[in-house]
Amino acid sequence: MFAPKPRKGMPDAHIDRAAFVARFRAQFPGPSFDGLGAELDRLAEAAWQEYDAGNKSPRTRKAGPGYADPDYDLAVDWIAAKEAIEAARARHEDASLPSRILIVNGSTRSEHTCPGEMSKSWRLVEVAREVLVEAKAEVEVLDLSRLASEYGRHIHPCKGCFSTAAALCHWPCSCYPNYSLGQAQDWMNEIFPMWVAAHGILIVSPVHWYQASSPLKLMIDRMVCADGGNPDPSATHGKDAAKAKKLELDGWPYPRHLKDRLFSVVVHGDVEGATGVRRALSDWLRFMELRPAGGMAEMDRYIGYWEPYATSHDALDRDTAIQEEVRNAARTLLSAVAAWRSGHLAPTDASLTPPRQK
Repeated sequence: MFAPKPRKGMPDAHIDRAAFVARFRAQFPGPSFDGLGAELDRLAEAAWQEYDAGNKSPRTRKAGPGYADPDYDLAVDWIAAKEAIEAARARHEDASLPSRILIVNGSTRSEHTCPGEMSKSWRLVEVAREVLVEAKAEVEVLDLSRLASEYGRHIHPCKGCFSTAAALCHWPCSCYPNYSLGQAQDWMNEIFPMWVAAHGILIVSPVHWYQASSPLKLMIDRMVCADGGNPDPSATHGKDAAKAKKLELDGWPYPRHLKDRLFSVVVHGDVEGATGVRRALSDWLRFMELRPAGGMAEMDRYIGYWEPYATSHDALDRDTAIQEEVRNAARTLLSAVAAWRSGHLAPTDASLTPPRQK
């Protein structure tokens, strides 16, 4: 099928050497670096050479058998991420292992950075974890607050490859690391296997201005490759937009890489927005063909409604009802996962094919 040419015309983002060196050196302002000017100059020059050459993935190896182009040079970082996902998938499919639940803490707040206090989301995560551990489930916690409090933790923004063509969005994401731009230490290659290995996912999120928090939204956007993403970057020779457009128009299968995992969503707010965020998260998960665990697994509540922020933790102490509701959300999720894994929770739409893809 004829594929349209990729549209071009936006301003070039390339910066000159002087601007690059200034930005590079700005990362090292502390007095510990005062005596290292010569060394930093050498590093800045090496970094400039990599940037100017556009060496996004300097370490590669041949794709090999099983890929559309066995001779294509795949980034070793991507290969390692793919292997981790395959290991996680094997864990997910092993019926002899306990049910595995991933709990996502969507709050940025912690006592280890500027707020000086733990989040209410973290406390609700702990409430859910106690229930799941007591039931002998394997529990993994993804604490997104570490983006703000831990050195070298990043989730870089989604670049929107899927909107150019579905096949251009690789599974797992191949946009990062981009060493030439300094876009390294991306957390998503560790996060993708957490989702793949899980039988159930429980998201606990606060409301930030009627929306999910910044770290949670960063993760959500980068999860786009789990829903229709291309598992073979050699088929598009990396980021060749024209090749990807043709692949999509020739007929793209839209593989759902997280299909049929069960989910629970808990959203809490102070004054506004909790219902909207809960619906947005649930709709997103449903669209990726994850399954809602049940009525009690999805909830939105207010803690200390219109009360001072300074006493919000005290309000949570008093609100034993929401604590029990979170326990029930965890119990519902675990029950649904057990039923699903034993074959007693068959989807009613398994034999149906949607007339429209993503």
